[in-house]
Amino acid sequence: MARPRPVEFDKVKVVAENRRARYDYFIDDKFEAGIALQGTEVKALRFGEGSIVESYAEVKDGEVWLINANIPEFSHGNRHNHEPKRPRKLLLKEREIAKFTGATERQGMTLVPLSVYFNGRGRAKVELALAKGKKAHDKRETTKDREWKREQGRLLKDHG
Repeated sequence: MARPRPVEFDKVKVVAENRRARYDYFIDDKFEAGIALQGTEVKALRFGEGSIVESYAEVKDGEVWLINANIPEFSHGNRHNHEPKRPRKLLLKEREIAKFTGATERQGMTLVPLSVYFNGRGRAKVELALAKGKKAHDKRETTKDREWKREQGRLLKDHG
């Protein structure tokens, strides 16, 4: 029987990516979530500004919130501009929220945003992952495996 394909989301324009997350965490499940944004936040994201490097998500009162994501103020905004690091509500189904709640409370997992992007319909989305933190020896082992795979590719290319 064929192995199931990993979930791929329709990423038309990637705005921000958390590349460090794959180094610091074991990624378990990936989910796509919408973000409740204000008008100037959407405009700032469309200009390619934004960062989720130090951000995380948490479940609070049956809702999921994106904490510490930085979307800088829009340059052409007026006095109604947004606050850059405000908590932003993530739009998910109740079943997904229940799964997140159980995983974070019982299994000690973390909700890590992997990327912020616009999908094919022009909606801003967050790729959210259930992840478990790596220890220092796990990070060394991951680096060693990645370097060995790279070396294998070089050897096969040279002698192939």
